Amino acid sequence: MLREMVSSRLPQVRLDEPPAADDSTLSLAHDRDYIDRFSRGDLSRKELMQIGFPWSPEMVERSRRSTGATIMACRHALAEGASVNLAGGTHHAHAHRGEGFCCFNDAVVASRVMISEGRVERIAIIDLDVHQGNGTASMTRGDARIFTLSMHGASNFPFVKEVSDLDVELPDGSGDEPYLSCLDEALVQLEQRFEPQLLIYLAGADPYADDRLGHLGLSKSGLAARDARVMAYARRHMLPVAVAMAGGYARQIQDSVDIHFESVRQTFAHWQFMSGRRSHDRFHDR
Repeated sequence: MLREMVSSRLPQVRLDEPPAADDSTLSLAHDRDYIDRFSRGDLSRKELMQIGFPWSPEMVERSRRSTGATIMACRHALAEGASVNLAGGTHHAHAHRGEGFCCFNDAVVASRVMISEGRVERIAIIDLDVHQGNGTASMTRGDARIFTLSMHGASNFPFVKEVSDLDVELPDGSGDEPYLSCLDEALVQLEQRFEPQLLIYLAGADPYADDRLGHLGLSKSGLAARDARVMAYARRHMLPVAVAMAGGYARQIQDSVDIHFESVRQTFAHWQFMSGRRSHDRFHDR
């Protein structure tokens, strides 16, 4: 539904099919034993229950391609200013296991790919899904090249939290004003503590007031303001942005689609800004 809306309302956006991430790529962030067992379907019942999906070859293919899409989005963002994975944001996956509908951690894999290829040295992951990016935090602990910011419901899943570089916990029912105030403060802290060369933004739709799994109270306009603040931060620092959609479980699925579409629309606007600045800089370089 999101792809159809992007295609019809933003015809200027190029829609590409991503390649599947191969084993060597995934192993930059995940244990090889987990990759092998997941791919063969040799996970235990407990491991599958932690993921929440029944195993199938199609699930393996989708997980690899979703990770490949964030890698592709990062490459395009670095080349062109901004790009979006219309899936992804699978931030509960740990190095050695999946969890919470997440099989591979696309943001961490993509970060390690960009660094290993020498494209950038420092990446910030801004995770504004309503659930803490616990897998992202655990996988990047001690990695000074990747800064993790997670802003999430304090009492929501996962119930045992990991430690991100910056965690912002919100009480149930938090609405637009307190949420945006906390986000402003978090972005100031990020600005003071880290100088990224690429921003990976997990634009979860699940802080929405009518989300079944969210427990926060944001309106659609509040979520649009959230996206605008992230893009404004990126513009101030002339940062390329790669976006992944992360969670969205609204009672009416169209609400989740609308929220995700607004994130795509604002990323497209950032791409236009970055393209314009690059054209301006090339003109003056001459």
